[in-house]
Amino acid sequence: MKMTINSSSMQGPEFILIGIPGMQSVQQWLSIPLALLLFVSVLANVTLLFTIFRVESLHAPMYYLLASLSLVDLLMSMITTPKVLAIFWFDDRSISPTACFSQMYFMSCFLGLESGIFLAMAFDRYIAICYPLRYALIVTDGLVVKVMVFIVLRSFIVTIPVPVFAAQLHYCRSHIVEHCLCANLAVTKLACSNIKLNSVYQLVIAIAFLGMDLVLISLSYCLIIYAVANLHSAGAASKAFSTCTSHFILILFFYSLLVVLAITNKSKEHVSPDFAILLNVLHLIVPSALNPLVYGVRTKEINQGIRKMYVWCFITKT
Repeated sequence: MKMTINSSSMQGPEFILIGIPGMQSVQQWLSIPLALLLFVSVLANVTLLFTIFRVESLHAPMYYLLASLSLVDLLMSMITTPKVLAIFWFDDRSISPTACFSQMYFMSCFLGLESGIFLAMAFDRYIAICYPLRYALIVTDGLVVKVMVFIVLRSFIVTIPVPVFAAQLHYCRSHIVEHCLCANLAVTKLACSNIKLNSVYQLVIAIAFLGMDLVLISLSYCLIIYAVANLHSAGAASKAFSTCTSHFILILFFYSLLVVLAITNKSKEHVSPDFAILLNVLHLIVPSALNPLVYGVRTKEINQGIRKMYVWCFITKT
């Protein structure tokens, strides 16, 4: 099937993002925690990326994966939150079709990237705990590069039809989007043409990729728990679990929010649409701020690396 973007949709009237319809009177108050989360996300992720880049002891596969996650989080927060804040602060609600469909694409793409990186990190922890003597032979820099190339290509290619299908629709009704962002379903429900293909494709990729990633991650942790349970030393078991704690916390938070978001979108008669929109925004920005903080606080090597970096910065300035 040849997919071409409908030029009339791309060049048509601008979309108007109205924010959170039932919370417009308190949107400026909501902007305060969002702005704080954006600040934390940018500062924490840039610090983590710079630390991994500068500190040689962190030049290892596990930290390369963490750096990839940090970069995705940084980009995700930058393509979503500034527009939300512009709506809340400056009433800047208009967005061109090109910008809208681009935002739609990158939001879907980065969610897939984050899920894929979590799966790669779960595989890394599985090998480290279940096959510690062979870890250095299996998980090499070359393997990490190949895995990241696959994850990037998977997300970028599989996500292309999402904005393409949306752009091919004929928007003859309203261009007012009841959302803070160009979320796929929020935009496509404005179309006069049939949106079944768009909705089905989004559901298929969500189940086939995000769902499959979650199943494989769960399987890896079941194997990790089984391996740790067979360790005779309590100290060894505690150390093995400690290496997975940060990763497990972030995975639990990421997928729990995703599941809750899916349930709220399917239960519109029982859940306020405003709550679903707010949850959608939080799901995009909260993990971006939380991920580097959890790893920075709970990972000894990163803690030490950040201290070394600040010492290096202080020395170079003096």
